[in-house]
Amino acid sequence: MKFLGVIPARYESTRLPKKPLKDICGHSMIEWVYKRAMKSNLDKVIIATDSHEVFNEVKSFGGEVILTDKNHSNGTSRIAEVCEKITDYDVIINVQGDEPLIEPDMINSLIDIFKKEHDLKMGTLKHKLHRKEDIENPNFVKVITDKNDYAIYFSRSVIPYPRNENLDIYFKHVGIYGYKRDFVLEYSKLESTPLENSESLEQLRVLENGYKIKVLETPFEIIGVDTQEELEKVRKYITEKGIEI
Repeated sequence: MKFLGVIPARYESTRLPKKPLKDICGHSMIEWVYKRAMKSNLDKVIIATDSHEVFNEVKSFGGEVILTDKNHSNGTSRIAEVCEKITDYDVIINVQGDEPLIEPDMINSLIDIFKKEHDLKMGTLKHKLHRKEDIENPNFVKVITDKNDYAIYFSRSVIPYPRNENLDIYFKHVGIYGYKRDFVLEYSKLESTPLENSESLEQLRVLENGYKIKVLETPFEIIGVDTQEELEKVRKYITEKGIEI
């Protein structure tokens, strides 16, 4: 079984324009993501971008990159284009291009579950929430699972509803995905669904169509970058911790 890591990197971002090229302690954000993903057990890592500027940046630090159509509505359709062009991999790991502190072991945990469960179509991660303000934050997507660790639902709302409050049962969805290559192509052709549109959560399309998503718990809490404030937070964290690329 061969594993391909794909990092979608869209150039334009409403809240943080030219996000992939933002400097973080002497290196672009996309270089941080790429080189940390390369420390995992993936067989190959490739960046999928709609931007010649990002393409040239990746080439400058020796990374592998492919230009994709500018009209993709989401990262999954961009990954599907990569799957149509690169056919000799069994499993695709979708690593977000705005998570410069991605831990290689997060990627490895998804690789391991696909090696263990050969019929698995899709997997992702969750991280335990402890603070009530995080549980109630609609920007933190929550996930609930069954006893076999398959997703029941993802929501921006507080799930489960705290009729009998117990803060030990809340988990944040961590947006890294693993898919069988064939399932990416199938998934990308499915029409959007009512719950997906209501929550603005693409993964609900999978559940609404009757497919299962394995959800593994990870001890790692990473800092995604959507705003200038978060970018400064990451720069400060890397500097204070002495993290090297």
